[in-house]
Amino acid sequence: MNKIGFLISTALVALVLFSSTLFVVDQRQFGVVYALGQIKDVITEPGLNFKLPPPFQNVSYIDKRLLTLDSTDAEPMLTAEKQRVVIDWYVRWRITGPSEYIRNVGLDENAGANQLNRVVRNAFQEEINKRTVKDLLSQKREALMADVKREVLEKVRGEKPWGVDVVDVRITRVDYVDAITESVYRRMEAERKRVANELRSTGAAEGEKIRADADRQREVTIANAYRDAQKIKGEGDGEAAKVYGEAFGRDPQFAQFYRSMEAYKLSFNRKADVMVLDPSSEFFKAMRGSAAPAAAPARK
Repeated sequence: MNKIGFLISTALVALVLFSSTLFVVDQRQFGVVYALGQIKDVITEPGLNFKLPPPFQNVSYIDKRLLTLDSTDAEPMLTAEKQRVVIDWYVRWRITGPSEYIRNVGLDENAGANQLNRVVRNAFQEEINKRTVKDLLSQKREALMADVKREVLEKVRGEKPWGVDVVDVRITRVDYVDAITESVYRRMEAERKRVANELRSTGAAEGEKIRADADRQREVTIANAYRDAQKIKGEGDGEAAKVYGEAFGRDPQFAQFYRSMEAYKLSFNRKADVMVLDPSSEFFKAMRGSAAPAAAPARK
């Protein structure tokens, strides 16, 4: 039994040692083999590979895919006209030389992202200092991004290459700092209010002008209508007087009697009136008569 157990234990140990010599490199990664802390080999092709068991050799992995670095710093930058602006940008980059990258940058992607972030920001600051806000918002922005990419590539490919490649550099947003933005908004708001008040004043003046013109036209229309009405009324009164004159001229007594009746009608038209009368007055002459005057004889 002891011999069988020893054999099984030996087989297990051998299996563990053998498995520690195998490692798989994914197609999205580089495999870096270390021997006593030194880079022994870099595996760039995916597949199954062999190495010595630890601690003689170890393996680590570095991402070989296209990576994205987004800006995280909100510190303002000065333009050529000394305007403080904040920009958002991103960089597309990848690790192309694992050995150089590990020696000069770090052991993982975060180390490269941190250093690349500083380099890109410095390049943007240098280029933005040469340009105005108008340049940042116009077609010249493409030239700015090309210049930043060129400077970053010069840095990462310098005396101590980083083993990385910068594929693209892009600006996603350009804006003033909050204090300037708030001031600009306040000025815009004040300007809009000024224009609105001016339009209201102009509208009120035009309204008063229209109302005054309408009132004038109304007064003119009323005056013309009153004039025409008085003219028509005068013509009617004249025609009535003429008709009355012709009619009463045929029988003066009837005319006097008719006028007296009209006067009585106008004088006694309210029941509550109290009047002191003198029967001998000429006003009651028609009442003192025995009867209404006879009709005039028909003319032949």
